[in-house]
Amino acid sequence: MGRPVWVSFAASSVGEPLWFFSVVLCVKLLLIPSYRSTDFEVHRHWLALTSSLPLSRWYLDISSPWTLDYPPLFAYFSFLLSLPASLIDPTITDLIAGQNYSAPSAIVFLRLTVCAADLILLLGVHRLTARLPSLNRRVILALVLWSPSLLIVDHIHFQYNGFLLGILLLSLSFLVEGSDLAGGIAFAVLICSKHLFMVAAPLYFVYLLRHYCNGGSARAMLRFSMMALAVGAVFVVTFGPFVYYSQIQKVFHRLFPFGRGLCHSYWAPNIWVFYIVVDKVLAFVLGQVGFNIQKPEASFTGGLVGESSPFAVLPQVNPIVTFSLVLVAMTPCLIKAFLKPQPKHIIRWVTYTFTCGFMFGWHVHEKASLHITIPLGILAADSLDDAKHYFLLSIVSCYSMFPLLFEPREYPIKVLLLSIHVLLMWSGFTSLFNTSVSKAEDKKKKKSLKANSGLMGPVSTCYLIGLIVVEIWGQFLHSYVLGSKLPFLPLMMVSLFCAVGMLYSWVWQLRQIIRYT
Repeated sequence: MGRPVWVSFAASSVGEPLWFFSVVLCVKLLLIPSYRSTDFEVHRHWLALTSSLPLSRWYLDISSPWTLDYPPLFAYFSFLLSLPASLIDPTITDLIAGQNYSAPSAIVFLRLTVCAADLILLLGVHRLTARLPSLNRRVILALVLWSPSLLIVDHIHFQYNGFLLGILLLSLSFLVEGSDLAGGIAFAVLICSKHLFMVAAPLYFVYLLRHYCNGGSARAMLRFSMMALAVGAVFVVTFGPFVYYSQIQKVFHRLFPFGRGLCHSYWAPNIWVFYIVVDKVLAFVLGQVGFNIQKPEASFTGGLVGESSPFAVLPQVNPIVTFSLVLVAMTPCLIKAFLKPQPKHIIRWVTYTFTCGFMFGWHVHEKASLHITIPLGILAADSLDDAKHYFLLSIVSCYSMFPLLFEPREYPIKVLLLSIHVLLMWSGFTSLFNTSVSKAEDKKKKKSLKANSGLMGPVSTCYLIGLIVVEIWGQFLHSYVLGSKLPFLPLMMVSLFCAVGMLYSWVWQLRQIIRYT
């Protein structure tokens, strides 16, 4: 008797990703009534803006505080979404009457657009895993498509990161296959959709210059011209209309609002958390011994976003400093890509550049850690070391996003999502690497692999226990012990403790790049 049709379909190269996608789609549908951040109104307003106003006024409109601050290609995407939205419920795309509109029709429609856009993520991860062994592929599909961080940010908090990360994975899949021209075009589409991905542009430039534009001088010049024309065409289509309307300066002013300050109101867990904490400790100590320390104009712990001089003792940090640090941090990777550009290393290199941008960048959001964990999910099945690193990093990344969901009713959801993810990682990695061991012929190698098959050493175990302690303190003990005193302390502890984990990840990736690629 043959297997049921659905089993055969799930086992096929296309059916397997669709099965994983369908399962998580059911979860996404259940999350539709959950908490929505102000980003929901941001994206609804952008639908109304692009639908109601001529293109020449898209980046001039100030009818709402949520002005358009994504590149034009995402604005075109919003315009396309506005077409069915206006048919389903015209108020969704009404620039005035639709402000803060939260009717069930608007909520369901916008939630479903995020689910539909995730098909691009499905396509990207499918292309990257199509030739992998079945078990490796299933582990990666679970890590990427069932990412708890992505569910929290996109399907509860509300954004379109899955759609954008799908374009990134498509670009990487082309590069891994050696289709550099297609990879370059896809990356151009990505940064014309969300400019924060530009942090990987130096690596793309170096890699494509050395890997694609190679050979004799004539061949190299021809390929360089082809790449320049193809990528340039994407930028012309995206920004050309705004150059025509003499608004390109307005567009770039919206895209790069440097006046927002070094850190977001909730500190992303990066290097600047340590800098802020050291400044606050120094200010307190010096104040206690008699120094007159001037109070900063704005407090990082006050939830403020705006131009300010936040440091009381340490030197102020400006965008040029952060950009310089990002470039310096990614220099070893750029050198590797220049000297020996190899497609098999491109995912690791691109991920490392995003890590540098996250750790040292200007006004980084905690959600940007998705740029790191999603591509690293592709590499997690490569080796036991990669699995161990991903196991720790994905937990830190997801936990750092817990403060985004601050309402009590969402608390069980985020805890459950992370807990299930941990169990899936443990089960998947254990099955994957125990299977690898069982097939090894060398007994000595078997013994060595078996001895090192654990996903957590003593240091990482203690660190993860520390995360649990931080959560118990912030969620249950802080108000009981301190009452209303130091209200910023729980959030600061989350940022600081997660920053330790992110710093470890950056150092680990740098070591891998220097030693093994």
